[in-house]
Amino acid sequence: MKDIYMIRGKRIVTVSKLGTINNGALVIVDGIISEVGNWEVLQKHFPNIPVIDCSDYVITPTLVDCHTHLLEFAPTSLYPVTAATHFLAGRAILFQALSSGITALGEQICGHPLCDFSKEDYQNAVRDFPIDVSFATTSISIGFEELAHFTSITQSHAVDQKDLSNPTIVQKIAQASDYPGENIFINATPANFTEKEVPRAGEIIYTLEELKRIAGIYHQLGKQIGCHVAGEAGIRLALEAGMDVLHHAHGITDELVEKASQQGVHIVATPMGGTHMQPNSPMNILNLVEKNIPVSISTDSYLPPYQGTSWVPFQDQTLQGPDVLMLIAHPAMQLLKKHHYDENKILALLTANPAYLLGKSSQFGRLLPGFDANFLVSEGIPGLEITEIDRIKEVYFRGVKVISR
Repeated sequence: MKDIYMIRGKRIVTVSKLGTINNGALVIVDGIISEVGNWEVLQKHFPNIPVIDCSDYVITPTLVDCHTHLLEFAPTSLYPVTAATHFLAGRAILFQALSSGITALGEQICGHPLCDFSKEDYQNAVRDFPIDVSFATTSISIGFEELAHFTSITQSHAVDQKDLSNPTIVQKIAQASDYPGENIFINATPANFTEKEVPRAGEIIYTLEELKRIAGIYHQLGKQIGCHVAGEAGIRLALEAGMDVLHHAHGITDELVEKASQQGVHIVATPMGGTHMQPNSPMNILNLVEKNIPVSISTDSYLPPYQGTSWVPFQDQTLQGPDVLMLIAHPAMQLLKKHHYDENKILALLTANPAYLLGKSSQFGRLLPGFDANFLVSEGIPGLEITEIDRIKEVYFRGVKVISR
């Protein structure tokens, strides 16, 4: 017996060539979208199936946060966990993401000095959770006075700087990575430390030749490579080395935007912070979109917000999580609307674009026949018309209602 139902909405924002369908409906069969169209037409075609009437609400794809640190670093940052309770906290954090309308995540596994967990440990921890999690295996450099380096392969054991370019280690990291996340840190990161604790944050870790060799290993394996990078010098190195995805790209110049566009590079914008520099402003994101660069907006959470920006409302450096995705994306999305971008193209920055980055562009991120029935029932378009998570009334994951307010 097939599980089949129809759900009706005031508007269906498909994030596809179908655009926005007023008085629309979806037909869901066994957790997959079967039909998308006008309510009256679909009602005639399917007169005998159950109907969920959400005709006072907007239906959109669920959100995708393609750059987070929810399972490795967040539990120890937020809770007094031990190795035995680490993943209990991780699952609580994932539920916060789910209740915020997010049903797909791009997680980074960098190697944590306190957590000797493997990628398989993280995968097992989320196997039955109603969120699709992709893992980017990475190496990381932290900008302490004496630089500290870790990798997802060596886990909690620090490595030397020269090991970051070791072909054997790089190949293992590349083979294990699900998608082009922060596979390497071209600049040392401040992580969640204060400026005083990480005086070398922003320092460039690699030479151009090292970066070319590392990118070559990924490409020989048929993988794309992403990098943590900020500042003109670092971004120039990334583009010259053939990096496929720039995470952050804070401080990118107009010249480098043109170069990134010509090379078909994707950019993951993090308006809340994540590097040693001022993060992506709404105008920066507009500029990237105008140059036809595929842009995803992400939280990089849990993260202390960069201070001194006018587009994020946080007054201190309290760690912020996935629940602020709509809030930090809102100024850029509103600016795109003022420049006459269609709401479907705008919403793609939180749905279809990051889904593509995760390698799941034919699975979720849009509302089309054959896609997973991952959708939100909301009071408005997430990030564009609404920013408060309590205005998301229902979250569906593969056709099952998993959140209800």
